[in-house]
Amino acid sequence: MICCDCEVCTSLDSHDKRLRSSILVQSEMTSLVVDTTPDFRYQMLRTHTRKLDAVIFTHPHKDHLGGLDDVRGFNFFSGKPMNVYANSLTEQAVRRDFYYVFSDKKYPGVPELNMITIDADNPFMVGDIPVQPIEVMHHKMPVLGFRFGDFTYITDANHIADSEKEKIIGSKVLVLNALRKEEHMAHFTLDEAIALGRELRIPEVYFTHISHQLGKHQKISRELPQGMHLAYDGLTIRL
Repeated sequence: MICCDCEVCTSLDSHDKRLRSSILVQSEMTSLVVDTTPDFRYQMLRTHTRKLDAVIFTHPHKDHLGGLDDVRGFNFFSGKPMNVYANSLTEQAVRRDFYYVFSDKKYPGVPELNMITIDADNPFMVGDIPVQPIEVMHHKMPVLGFRFGDFTYITDANHIADSEKEKIIGSKVLVLNALRKEEHMAHFTLDEAIALGRELRIPEVYFTHISHQLGKHQKISRELPQGMHLAYDGLTIRL
């Protein structure tokens, strides 16, 4: 947090260095990113990502959308537009915030995007990766989580309908937002996220979208039930 000198923000533990939430999903053939945060450029450089087939968006908030401009590096080396999957609400934000991408007269070097509209009712494929959208609520905003085979990723949620929970059941790994211990109008608390992981009976649960208000990684990790963990920047999960 800018201007903050709390124990998390001043920690020397790399697990407490938290950029905005995003994931890279890879198979042997396909690579996709969920959300292009304002940290997207550094995240791609840090992971040495040389190939990206698609971007999938959860929702239109700027901390999940703001780095989209930097897909132009992938455009340049692949020689083709980037496939961008988003619901209609997020697509409107992309077209508004990155208006120059869709202009009739484009300035040289702007990103090239191929927008593809998705919704929670229709699974789709990105290369050889199956994608099952899951609609969750972020206060009053519908947000998409995603299941990729045995792995489910949900961020920015404080409510999931029973019908959407059915899409999650059977996952081996669930990544779920847990902002802090105190109640929040639009995010699960840590206790709420723990309770949901137990309810869905997911063997391994990782908590993400963590505020500095939650506390230091090592301390909170010791408080978590078996099979539940704090995610951290650079974490790799193999299935």
